[in-house]
Amino acid sequence: MVVVGLMNPKDAGNVGSVLRALGCFAADSVFYTGSRYDCAAKHRTDTKKVGAQGDRLHKVECLTLVRSRLPASARMVCVELVVGATPLTEFVHPEHAFYVFGPEDGSLSAEVVQAADEVVYIPTVGCLNLAATVNVVLYDRLLKRGTAAGVALGDDLIVSSRDNRNRLVKR
Repeated sequence: MVVVGLMNPKDAGNVGSVLRALGCFAADSVFYTGSRYDCAAKHRTDTKKVGAQGDRLHKVECLTLVRSRLPASARMVCVELVVGATPLTEFVHPEHAFYVFGPEDGSLSAEVVQAADEVVYIPTVGCLNLAATVNVVLYDRLLKRGTAAGVALGDDLIVSSRDNRNRLVKR
C-alpha cells in the first residue's frame, strides 16, 4: 500500500498532478488537509481522472490520524527539507508507506515531522514544487523496489502507457 498525504495544498494544478502520479506509479490514494485546495479544485489538472476513480482523494483534519486507516506495518515518511533528514538517494522505501508532503508555500508542521517514522529530503539545489516532489519520490520508490504493481517492463508497458497519438518505434 502506498498513500500520499498533502498538508494544506493550495494549488489545484499540483494536486491534479499528484493524482496523475498515483495512476502512473500505482499508488493508492491521497489524503489532504486544509481548505485551500477545495477552493481551487475546479482548476485541477488530473488528466487521467484518477480522482474520479473510486475513493482516491480524501480530506482529513490531521494527517497524523491517517495512520489509523492504514495497515499496522505502514511507515509514515515525511518528505521535507529538515536538518538531520535522510537523503532520498540513501533511503530504503518500506513495503507499505504513507508519504507526507508540505504545502507549496511552507513546511510540514513540527507535530507531523515528530510523528513520522522517517524523514527524507531530495538533495537538490533549492526546492522542488509539490507535484515534482511527489513524482520524484514515487519514481524513486518504483526504481528501488521494482516495477509498480507487478507491471512488466518493456514494449507492452510502453504501448499501454503512451499518448494515443504516439506511434514511435525505435529502429
